[in-house]
Order: sequence, then structure tokens, then C-alpha cells
Amino acid sequence: MFSINTSIDLGSTPYTTHRELSLQRLELLHQRLKQVAGGGGAAAVARHTARGKLTARQRIELLLDRDTPFLELSALAAWDQYNQSFPSAGIITGIGTIHGKAVMVVANDATVKGGTYTHETVKKHLRAQELASELNLTCIYMVDSGGAFLPEQSRVFPDRDHFGRIFYNQARLSAKGIAQIAMVMGSCTAGGAYIPAMSDETIIVDNQGTIFLAGPPLVKAATGEEVTAEELGGGRVHTTISGVADHLVDNDVHAIHLCRNIMESIPGHRPKWLQGDAPLLDPSQIHALIPDDQMPWPDVHEILARLLDGSRFHPFKPDYGATLVTGFGTIGGHTVGILANNGVLFSESAQKGAHFIQLCNARRVPMVFLQNITGFMVGKHYEHMGIAKDGAKMVNALANSVVPIITIVMGGSYGAGNYAMAGRAYNPAFLFMWPNARISVMGAKQAADVLTAIKSDSPTPETPEARQQLKAKIINQYETEGSAYYSTSRLWDDGIIDPAQTRNILQLCLSLFSENHQTTPNYGIFRM
Repeated sequence: MFSINTSIDLGSTPYTTHRELSLQRLELLHQRLKQVAGGGGAAAVARHTARGKLTARQRIELLLDRDTPFLELSALAAWDQYNQSFPSAGIITGIGTIHGKAVMVVANDATVKGGTYTHETVKKHLRAQELASELNLTCIYMVDSGGAFLPEQSRVFPDRDHFGRIFYNQARLSAKGIAQIAMVMGSCTAGGAYIPAMSDETIIVDNQGTIFLAGPPLVKAATGEEVTAEELGGGRVHTTISGVADHLVDNDVHAIHLCRNIMESIPGHRPKWLQGDAPLLDPSQIHALIPDDQMPWPDVHEILARLLDGSRFHPFKPDYGATLVTGFGTIGGHTVGILANNGVLFSESAQKGAHFIQLCNARRVPMVFLQNITGFMVGKHYEHMGIAKDGAKMVNALANSVVPIITIVMGGSYGAGNYAMAGRAYNPAFLFMWPNARISVMGAKQAADVLTAIKSDSPTPETPEARQQLKAKIINQYETEGSAYYSTSRLWDDGIIDPAQTRNILQLCLSLFSENHQTTPNYGIFRM
């Protein structure tokens, strides 16, 4: 390997300007993260804590080992939807450690609409279970939820990946030997009652936690029976009569203490922490490397020099298909295969990418994709040269990969470039975006040009003024729907991250991967 040398004076214009712009974006991200961390607002939090409850974030902090990282997922889920009434989609999910064992935490935030589930809440819960299955992580459910958000029932209840899938996943996870532990710290109503009922071990807080398929109002409406919530499904009912729960505790702190004790007897998966030397260049300098929309990006090796251990990189085919940079390095002591964009993808880039993906799979090396891609090269010459089949080779190799993949969207993620560079459809273990990142089928200007051109060729072409109005409307739509916040709100990614923290997050994710479950890759037909 060789050390990457920088050729940039970060103290010069435009890099100082880029840094200021990037830090402004980061400040906006921090403001929004702080906003959603407040849950349902001061009044809702006050009502919640007046009942003797801890907030969801306080519960997680007490649960996990002290002074250890918590990798929160999709903190801005449902951002700018539902009139901002579902911060973090009303649920907190993420990966932390208990007694040094990695766990997936799923905690309802009852200060947000009583912890009820919207479409994004369900999607976030299911994503947490998907990761738990892939990474062999014990699931800890901190239950405090009123079940489905009834106005959203058609987007929450009936489909395959809706509310019922949560319980299906619990059954499958338990069958795989992945422990499911539930703490009932508040309401647990209707279908939500199956979360503790399907867990391996369940704790319930006395005079606070309740479990029932139908609450007192529905019971009265259906049967005429009048009963209190505690009589119907309180902690003593379920630990002494029904057997739905296993442990009765006094309060949240008691429940968390007991959960930590339970984790002592669960084998669990311990993160693989390795030693790796720091990059020669400060990762915080990445902020100065992110240009505005009008400026070109620097050579991606400048980014790699601030991510890799010792800024060391062993390139693969450096002089062939150079718009895709491929090679090996280490991050926090973990060997990785890097695929990073340095321009549009040509046939040579795609062929090289397919070759390198096969190498990583053969050597059982996790892959890190650094996306900043406008797509594949277009035009008569490139179509005649068969760029579609060359792109298909790379996609084929990627789709059949057996090694873990982490994707970072640094800049643009457009068209088929999103797919070839391990977008969400290609099942990366983790996918994060930088605040400046954009994702859509094509850029806003290109989409506006295409659609207005189609309109102009119609039998009744529009006036120049109407075409300009249409163009402006399309650009506005694509700018809005292409932003990182639009993406993360809909869980197209696992969260927006500080570019300067990319190395730390990659190291944390890499530590979670196990070498025990990798199978031999088997590829389909490569069209030659």
C-alpha cells in the first residue's frame, strides 16, 4: 500500500468557502436532530414524566453500557411529514452494547402521539429487525405504545410489510436463536400486545405497563363489560394469572436493571474492535472538500486520505476505468474494499467494478461504496459499445455478493448509478447520507429539460412562457424530493451523518460484522 498525498491547499479559496457552506449544512442538521430529540414537545414530556416514567432516550441511556457509542438509525424519520407531529416517527432504534454484547434497541416514544405507529414507524421498526437478523443482534423492545395510528390504518395494517410483519419477524428471529426481550413500560394495545407475548422473556412495570388486545373502552363497546386497564391487563394480571409476562418490577429503572441482568445469560455478539492508526490527514478537513452545486468535486483520493488508516491505499486497476476508484485499505484495523466515484461510469469503469466486487467476495472482504455519481455515460457511441451489458455485469456481481456492504452517499446518487454503487435496492448492511447529498432518477435540470422537450413535441405544444413555468415546477419538485432530508424522512437511508464522522461510523459498523455467516458467492449469467 502507498500513502495518499494531498495536492490541495485547504486554506485557499474556494476550499475555505466550501468549508463554511458545509458547516452551515451541518449546523442545520444538528438543529433538526436536537428538535426531534425533544420528542413530542415540552408539555407532552412533562405529562409523561409526571407519571413516574423516564423518556425513551433516558431509558436507552440507562440500558446501555456507560461511555459506549449508540448508533442511532433514521433519527429524522417522518421529518416534514404529518405537520411535524411525529418526530423520529415516534420510535427510537439503534445499536449499542450491554455487557459488551451488541444489541438492537427499539424504544417507543410515548410522548409522540402515545407511541402509535404511522407508516414510517412500522418501516423503521422492521428495518431494525432486518439489521438484527443480518448482524445476529439480540433485540430489546422498550414498549410504550398505543398500537396503530388509526387515521393511518390503511398504510399501517394490511400489507406484507406493515404492522403484522413485526410479529412475524419476532418469530423468525427467535427461531434463529436471536433473543427477543421486551420491557412493557406503558401501554401495549391491540396488535402491539404480541410484541411482549412473542418475546423470549418479558418484563412489565407494576401499575404502569398494560397488555391487552382491546382496551377498556372497546371492551365495553363490544361486550358491555366495565373494567379498568389494570384489572384488564396490568402487571399483576400478566405475571400471576395469564403468564403473558415473566417479571413484575417497580419502575423503569428496575426494569432496565433486570433487563441488563438477563443479558448476562445471553451469549450475544461482541463487536470486533481492532486497532488502526489514524489517517495522516484530519477527517474534519472533509468539510472543505464538499463543493457547492456549481463547482466540481476534487479527486476522490482526497476523501480516502481522510478516511483510511494511515491514509494508505492499495489501488486496483488504477489506470483502467479511472472514473471508478477501486482498491483495498483499512478502517479502524478492518480491511475493506473501496469503490468510489471519480466521475461518470463508462463501460471500462463498470467492467472494473464487477471484477473488483468478485475479488472482494472471493477474499471475504467487506465493501465500502462512496457514491457521487451522475450515472452511466449516455450517447450513440456508448450504447453501440454495449454500456448496458457492462453495467449489468457490475449490478449482477453486486446483487449476488455475500460480503457486508456499507454505502455512503457523499454527493449525487442518480439513475442507474445509484444501483451499481450499492443503493438501497441492493441491500447494503448500512446506507448513510451526507447533508449535501442528493438522490433521484436524474438531476433536476436534466429532468426539467427532458419533460419540457417531450411536452414541446406533443400535438399541442405549449407557449415559451408555459414551458418555463413547467420547467420551474419540475426543478422545484426534483430539488425537494432529491434532498437528503426527503430521503431520510422516508427511510431510504439509515440516517444523515456528519461527513467528518464518516470514518468513526464506518469503524463502528465494521466492528459489527461477523465472519461466520458468509457463504460462497454464486453469480448468474454475465452477458458478454
